[in-house]
Amino acid sequence: MTTMTQQATSFADSHHHFATTAGLVTLFWLIAAAGAGAVHTAIDPLSASGGAVASIAVIVVCAWCYTRFCARWAGISHALGVGIAWLMFGIVAEMAVTTRLGHGWYAVLGTPARPLLRNIFLFVWIFAPAIFARREDNT
Repeated sequence: MTTMTQQATSFADSHHHFATTAGLVTLFWLIAAAGAGAVHTAIDPLSASGGAVASIAVIVVCAWCYTRFCARWAGISHALGVGIAWLMFGIVAEMAVTTRLGHGWYAVLGTPARPLLRNIFLFVWIFAPAIFARREDNT
């Protein structure tokens, strides 16, 4: 069929193959993690709370971009799955970098020295994509 007989569907409105979805979830997590790491390097030395707010803003903006440009009509189940994947990527990344460096590295999930802030980061990584979900379920 051509666009003359069937209206073209935007990328965000179409259902993607599993590999495409996994690649996009990973790509947007990489962008969010790089942004959080950059904020940790640049702003945290000046203000820990300012760095935390900026990191949370980076994560939320990346979640909005993922939802807006890749999964506009995804349900809450999909969004929570993306958030859980993002959290798992963050845990694995921190473990890998810590092993490689030989000392603790907490740029993505926050330092254990500030447990409340770390818990907020865990919450944000999981629920940021769900904030922008359009439907209750993914049927």
